[in-house]
Amino acid sequence: MPVIVQKFGGTSVADLDRIRNVARKVKREVDRGNQVAVVVSAMSGVTDQLVNMTRQLSGLSTPSALEEYDTIVSSGEQVTAGLLALALNEMGIPARSWLGWQLPLVSDAAHGKARIHDIKSDAIMESLNEGNVAVVAGFQGVDEHGRISTLGRGGSDTSAVALAAALKAQRCDIYTDVDGIYTCDPRIVTKAHKLHRVAYEEILEMASQGAKVLQTRSVEMAMNHGVRVQVLSSFSDAEGTLLVDEEEVVERKRITGIAYSRDEARITLTSVANIPGVSAEIFGPLADANINVDMIVQNVSEGGAETDVTFTVPRGDLKNALAVVEKSRDKIKYKSLNSDDSVAKVSVIGVGMRSHVGIAQEMFKTLADKGINILVISTSEIKISVLIAEEYTELALRALHTAYGLDTE
Repeated sequence: MPVIVQKFGGTSVADLDRIRNVARKVKREVDRGNQVAVVVSAMSGVTDQLVNMTRQLSGLSTPSALEEYDTIVSSGEQVTAGLLALALNEMGIPARSWLGWQLPLVSDAAHGKARIHDIKSDAIMESLNEGNVAVVAGFQGVDEHGRISTLGRGGSDTSAVALAAALKAQRCDIYTDVDGIYTCDPRIVTKAHKLHRVAYEEILEMASQGAKVLQTRSVEMAMNHGVRVQVLSSFSDAEGTLLVDEEEVVERKRITGIAYSRDEARITLTSVANIPGVSAEIFGPLADANINVDMIVQNVSEGGAETDVTFTVPRGDLKNALAVVEKSRDKIKYKSLNSDDSVAKVSVIGVGMRSHVGIAQEMFKTLADKGINILVISTSEIKISVLIAEEYTELALRALHTAYGLDTE
């Protein structure tokens, strides 16, 4: 029998009525003759409550505190898994709950942001073969020391894809509060439309550039293991969006989608000595402080002796990033340090960039025609990102969506 993995996020299981709705969707898949494993998140808002309570008691500055943090915040998924198993049994569908340590899903010991090493699938496969639905608590595993671990926010997506790979599932269905992946955020761009098929690489770029439909690590895992992923709505029966290999995308448009992120802050160091090793002095301490640096640009002076260095960090890390850079001032020897947290990143993405020219020129011209100044530019093979003033974000998205012909399907 084919194995289908279904994953339901926090809004999908927010209360008992929605859990019953999820149970009906699971039953429908069982009635089609499939073996079903379900991965669930905590009920909407529960994880935030648990995190807040934990932080009120601890600064989480020691390894033992982080271990207890994982024990606490993983409990939300345990509750949901038990409730859904109960609902299914009440409908006459044999089901049992599974926690991460019971599979087990084995991870490293990086508590709060653990990475999966392995999933032992023998026990859960035996239960599926006996006719049971497996309801798995997402987001959690167990480290090599037997302590509960968590995979970071959004980790239930990663749990689901990893489980689908381990079970050699026919498909992994990710149920959310939207009915698929759109060319742009439909709350901002009313002419955005749903994509029926998207290449793994495209959604990986979209997720990493701010689109919040799927967690980046889950997309990476799906691409690496060839797991077919479908994004659907828990609240309708509409067709979703299927993630596939690039070869399965029949019609490759110039641009597939446009993503944005307001979680950006810009830092500029002026008059930095243009000598070997100075970049390491800037970005090494930031990496040691676990601060992710995204866009980087250097402007070398006319004589070549000095350069201005501009880079972006997550907005929430700005204060710490400035402190780290200021601590290294004697080594970097910059003239001034400036920052701006009223910026946003806008990205155009598509595998069609490989076979179409003029994508960047059209982006820059479109923004210029709207009077939008570009602060920083970064590119990859299938993506162009620009940093702009945050106040122009919505104008830029609508203008670019129209310019690349995405307003009509």
